[in-house]
Amino acid sequence: MDLDFLTHTPFWIALGQIIIIDILLGGDNAVVIALACRKLPPEQRRKGIIYGTAGAIILRIILIAFAMVLLQLPFLKVVGAILLIWIGIKLIAPDDEGHDNIEGSDKLFAAIKTIIVADLVMSVDNVIAIAGAAQSSGDHQMLLIVLGLLISVPIIVWGSQLVIKLMERFPMIIVAGGMLLGWIAGGMFVTDPVFVNTDKWLWMPKLGTTDAQGLAEISKTLYWAAHIGGALLVLALGKFIASRRPTVAAH
Repeated sequence: MDLDFLTHTPFWIALGQIIIIDILLGGDNAVVIALACRKLPPEQRRKGIIYGTAGAIILRIILIAFAMVLLQLPFLKVVGAILLIWIGIKLIAPDDEGHDNIEGSDKLFAAIKTIIVADLVMSVDNVIAIAGAAQSSGDHQMLLIVLGLLISVPIIVWGSQLVIKLMERFPMIIVAGGMLLGWIAGGMFVTDPVFVNTDKWLWMPKLGTTDAQGLAEISKTLYWAAHIGGALLVLALGKFIASRRPTVAAH
């Protein structure tokens, strides 16, 4: 196997970029993982974090392979945004009915599923950034992507364990985490190809344009309004649903 590329500066620059992108975006992932695993018994928590992260990473690698195709799919981001809002609301107003009857393994599986679904949805934009960084290195793009993800995984896993500890002390972080998903969802929704591709789907209102890479370009006002609107929507719906539920006496 030819290992000459290890002496090429562009390879290391691209790897550095991918690791930085992964760590920055890993902040979101750490919050989602922590939120999904916070109700698991301590002995299952580590399993939930590791299995959920592993599943999310494998799916992200697959997504990156199809990154540029995904960017063109109509309504993918719209559906993703709705999914994220739903996950955010469930975090603020968890469905606790029949909680005592749920087997530990079921809860572990549910936590892993939440992590994978949320990461999959949040990765649509992230994978474009990572694929873009990998392309600048020329060859060995997939190796770069896998290496970057493997290096950043321990940081995401450690970060989510830290977030769980903080949540136990400061429950407001759970609400903030739900709102963070709403924030991401708002931005995803308005940058869906149907709203920014001025050549196709002409029957849809256009909220912006696309750049040379096919990435969405929208005004700063719309950018902030969409993000803030998504966060507030999750907060309002989450609090409303929680207030409608009968309060259960503490055991």
